[in-house]
Amino acid sequence: MTSITNAAYRLGTPENRDWLNAQRDSLMNFGHAFPSPTGGSYWLGDDGTPWKDRNRETWITCRMTHVYALAAFVGHPGAEELVDAGLKGLKGELHDDANGGWYAAVTPEGGHIGIKQCYAHAFVLLAASSATLLGRPGAAELLADAQQVFLKRFWDDEVGLSVDTWNEDFTELDPYRGINANMHSVEAFLAVADVTGDESWRERAGRIIDHVVGWAEGNEWRIPEHFHADWSLDLECNADRKDDQFKPYGATPGHGIEWARLITQYALSAGLAESRKAQLVDVAEQLFRRAVTDGWDADGAPGIVYTTDWQGAPVVHDRMHWTLAEAINTSSVLAHVTGRAEYADWYATFLQYADSTVIDHVNGSWFHQLDRDNRPIGTVWPGKSDLYHATQSMMIPLADPSLSIAVAAKQSR
Repeated sequence: MTSITNAAYRLGTPENRDWLNAQRDSLMNFGHAFPSPTGGSYWLGDDGTPWKDRNRETWITCRMTHVYALAAFVGHPGAEELVDAGLKGLKGELHDDANGGWYAAVTPEGGHIGIKQCYAHAFVLLAASSATLLGRPGAAELLADAQQVFLKRFWDDEVGLSVDTWNEDFTELDPYRGINANMHSVEAFLAVADVTGDESWRERAGRIIDHVVGWAEGNEWRIPEHFHADWSLDLECNADRKDDQFKPYGATPGHGIEWARLITQYALSAGLAESRKAQLVDVAEQLFRRAVTDGWDADGAPGIVYTTDWQGAPVVHDRMHWTLAEAINTSSVLAHVTGRAEYADWYATFLQYADSTVIDHVNGSWFHQLDRDNRPIGTVWPGKSDLYHATQSMMIPLADPSLSIAVAAKQSR
């Protein structure tokens, strides 16, 4: 890693603030065409044109609703109407009125994908909390519904973790257990606690974090991703489908990085003793360092590889945009919290790479997937499905690291 001197990439400079805000606004401009007439979010193509022949996913609808709530807090024109469009989908076509909860998706023909995913329901919590904070009509009722469903169906209070996937009528629970859904549960739980003041959600986030810290510490800070029904490790999950979109084989450096930020947010916000707070920040540093050591420039080209094996060797060499976005977030947070120059240097390195390689300066937004030579491809993530990771990475570096981003954005107005 070489030291980057361009002030636009250096954390804390006026030039960096201006650069982040300009990129944020460009992203928000890109996504205006996401709503379908019935409210569910279209998958966006390379230039922001909706791909109407793809399913309208609940998780994407939630992410876009959340993003435009953030947009409203920074004064983006038309943002409130876009939030309302997303809420329409979440209260309408994506909601299962018969069995409760939210379908995974609605098909282009108007049918539905009936499975009930923890991952998607965590994003319903996030979107509803952001829209509630914004004061949009119906948002508080949506949030209350989402909380009730999550606690009844997905939260295992005995274990202190979230289960993963039910069938449509909540009669059969898939035996798979996963950390990705729990990671987004933590993000959503912290947001719900910040918005509602109900600290039981933050306590649940802490219980999940305690498990993850133990698993990571026992695995050289590479977080196990996949588990059996009894929460025993399944380290060989998808060994035959290594680039699976949501359950890739091996360790995912981007998740280690993302967990590091969420653990730091929890540590700063949970009213912990100083010794425990310091311990968790140290955990976050360990996770970040392991991930960038394994993942960055691991094959002779810049970028963070998608996955590694359990010894840290690259498995899937593609670079996913979300991993870089989370690296920007976490390096900035750790720089703010620890004051250590290494994190500010990483932040500048990641921003320079984003600007030169990952941001699409022609069509807008970010390339969602690049190959090992940093050429855009679409084998796992075609098009530019949503704006969530990229937009947050242009806002979190300027925000209070103890707060969920919607609350931080509202406070900074």
